[in-house]
Amino acid sequence: MEPQLPLIMSQRLPLPLLACLFAVSSLAHEATSALHPVVLVPAYSCGNLDARLTDKYRPPAAFPWCAARRGKGWFRLWENHTAVELDPNKLVPCYADQLRLVYDHVAGDYRNAPGVQTRVVAFGSTRGFGSDDPAKKNMCMEKLVKALEGVGYIDGENLFGAPYDLRYAAAAPGQASRAFSEFISSLARLVEHASGRNGGKPAILVSHSLGGLHINEFLNQKPLPWRRKYVKHFVMLSTGVGGGPVVLQFLASAVGSSPPPPGDVLSFANTSRSFASTLAALPSPKAYGHAPLVVTRAKNFSAFDMPEFLAAVGFSGSDVVARYVMRALPVTLNFRAPLVPMTSVAGVGVPTARRLVFWNGDLGAQPQVVYGDGDGTVNLENVLALGTVVGKDPDQPYFKSVFVPNTTHMGIISDDWVLKRVVSEILEASRATHHYNI
Repeated sequence: MEPQLPLIMSQRLPLPLLACLFAVSSLAHEATSALHPVVLVPAYSCGNLDARLTDKYRPPAAFPWCAARRGKGWFRLWENHTAVELDPNKLVPCYADQLRLVYDHVAGDYRNAPGVQTRVVAFGSTRGFGSDDPAKKNMCMEKLVKALEGVGYIDGENLFGAPYDLRYAAAAPGQASRAFSEFISSLARLVEHASGRNGGKPAILVSHSLGGLHINEFLNQKPLPWRRKYVKHFVMLSTGVGGGPVVLQFLASAVGSSPPPPGDVLSFANTSRSFASTLAALPSPKAYGHAPLVVTRAKNFSAFDMPEFLAAVGFSGSDVVARYVMRALPVTLNFRAPLVPMTSVAGVGVPTARRLVFWNGDLGAQPQVVYGDGDGTVNLENVLALGTVVGKDPDQPYFKSVFVPNTTHMGIISDDWVLKRVVSEILEASRATHHYNI
């Protein structure tokens, strides 16, 4: 007796049903193929970094075991919560030392510490950013990726990711910034690849937080014909024109004598103070003007007083203040319309630090915080300034600003109801007939 084939194989489907199934399949393929490719650029701490130590690496004298991986190949440097959690006292000092940047005065640029080599993990894929820390599970676009996959996007086909090294930032024209320039070049190739893989459709760039400043700088470095050919739309989430009092509070806290929280690699030995990105995140005069952001009995500090503030929080006696003035501030002041169709989506209705009061002048003490509106991290006036800079530029082809009530900085990419709105804005950008007035 011959074996019975499974029912679905042994029966023929009626021709009308076959035709119906074929039509549904064709419509699904047509819907997916109609999507413009999306490139995601995440927030500050989301790009993972691998490192390897060469013979030139010398560990801090107090932590000789940090050289244990010397000559043993690549390992995960950032973010490595799982390893840190197992032995924070041993590993936090090592990761902090290996993450720090040094400034090469001869080259006029930031570099890794001697003997440390690094690479960004999985550039091009949305699997290249995220966190192994359960407390940060929804900070790095993971839920946005899943939501986009739910409407037809597929990683590596029409969905791509551009993680970056959190330590670096753009520099003013004439100032060297090799690492950021390499990111710009890699992002341009990725956008071109995404477009080419999808029949020449221009890409939609979607950013969160600091990623938005990186994309805006990227676009303004690319020739206008390139932008018009390869970029369909720019969707900026939770970003204004730059910086804010939250960064000032972080820098001021390093003046105090309290130890950093256990497992906090970036705060250990003030590691993140060595990053170019820290200076790039200082408040923009375009957003805050001359309004006081830090108040003491003796002196107030506005966004125009950042050199004096840096000196007051411990950067005096170094050339960091000069680096801010020469490298970071010109980029901040040069924030301008990207001249591609753009949508800004930002949370509002959440108390957000607007002014820090250290009345006795002790910047290492806990400040009295005066709150304003925003998303808990980015102030409302910062996002409103974006509307002024971009929305009122006569050469900007299209600009839309969306404010989502009672939504935090991270909620914009993690709250389910907000994600639906974000995805709808991306799909609207994909369907839009408006592009460039040429």
